[in-house]
Amino acid sequence: MKTTVDLPEDSLAEAMKHSKAKTKTEAVALAVSEFNRRARMAALTKHLGTFKNFMTQADLKRMREDGKVRP
Repeated sequence: MKTTVDLPEDSLAEAMKHSKAKTKTEAVALAVSEFNRRARMAALTKHLGTFKNFMTQADLKRMREDGKVRP
C-alpha cells in the first residue's frame, strides 16, 4: 500500500542504520513489523502465570532426566 508519511530524516536514517535496511521503505516496513511483534508479545504476557495445571518445575526436570526434553 502506498502512503505518504512525513518522518524526521535523522530518525529514519538511524533506523536504516540499525536495521541495515537498504531503502526507506524497507526500514519503515521493518519498524512496523517489529512494533506489531512487540504488541503481540505484550498481549501474551498478560496471560503469564494464569495457566492452571500446566507443568511444574518438577515435571520439567523429570522430563529432562527421561530425555524427552532437551535443556
